Amino acid sequence: MTGVQVAGLYKSFGSVKVLKDVALQAEPGEFVALVGPSGCGKSTLLRCIAGLEELDRGTIAIGGRDVTRADPKERDAAMVFQNYALYPHMTVAQNMGFSMRLRGGTSEAIAAGVREAATILGLETLLDRYPRQLSGGQRQRVAMGRAIVRKPSVFLFDEPLSNLDAALRVQMRAEIRALHRRLGVTSIYVTHDQIEAMTMADRIVVMRGGVVEQAGRPLDLYDRPRNVFVAAFIGSPAMNLIGARMAGGAFLLSDGQQITPPGGLTGTVPEKVLLGLRPEHLSIGRATGQGGIAAEVVTCETTGATSYLAVKVAGTTVTVTAQTRLIVEEGQTIWLTIAPEHVHVFDASTGQRIDL
Repeated sequence: MTGVQVAGLYKSFGSVKVLKDVALQAEPGEFVALVGPSGCGKSTLLRCIAGLEELDRGTIAIGGRDVTRADPKERDAAMVFQNYALYPHMTVAQNMGFSMRLRGGTSEAIAAGVREAATILGLETLLDRYPRQLSGGQRQRVAMGRAIVRKPSVFLFDEPLSNLDAALRVQMRAEIRALHRRLGVTSIYVTHDQIEAMTMADRIVVMRGGVVEQAGRPLDLYDRPRNVFVAAFIGSPAMNLIGARMAGGAFLLSDGQQITPPGGLTGTVPEKVLLGLRPEHLSIGRATGQGGIAAEVVTCETTGATSYLAVKVAGTTVTVTAQTRLIVEEGQTIWLTIAPEHVHVFDASTGQRIDL
């Protein structure tokens, strides 16, 4: 199997610096997701790896071989695009076998490769159809089949599910993950949807403004975000962030309420901090209790098994997730508790995590 290494990568478009000293490593057989808001540089990074964009500086190696200046066809990487990029005048079989035909494959080899990919993706009955006769999910399977037929060392996915409806996205992400397990090919997957990244990837790389903010296993990023940006980006609903200051060994909110600090405060803590509270770590009561903080209900959305509350705490809107049906009224006061070990602390001035 083949890995991918990127080091010191810079890329600009005119005066706009899109990538700034980016480093990335995908181990052989690993599924790596690049996530971040629009404009963070994740798709540009993927295109640089594919050879579709020329670097300003830096190096790219695939399988230990320097491909920084190599043509795309020499990199042994197959890309699956957001818009499928199928030829409308070709059948499914012709689209899937096109790359092999360009490489001079024999008719027998092309047919065998197409049949194998079609079997993997469940496209056997669609080989004679044209793209206009397919659903969105079927077109995406054909685009993946075209990549599989090449038998590349690396798969590159550029937001392949963004054009699909919500239910089909859930189905397709499971299929892509199963495909990765079956083929074992190193995969780099660009998405703006952190749920896709959390459920599919072995490792996540979070980007913002052309730099890597944090990279690690999904639950490591979820449990120990390096800064406020990662904390708010990873997780749905997002982590709550409440301003506080240190007073008498406790975190004092702007309305005078207190939250117990985690870990006994063994480290140095600045006076002003941001407290990170995951919605599912907030427990709801109907009366005050030890460690409880008062919150005013703004809205309550119940989906059946789960309720999502928006409440006001010290002037900040906080989201609470409860795995039960709740009946509360707008303006009602409820009490929230959180175990100290679930409190994340960030420096209010820098946004960086404080380990206590």
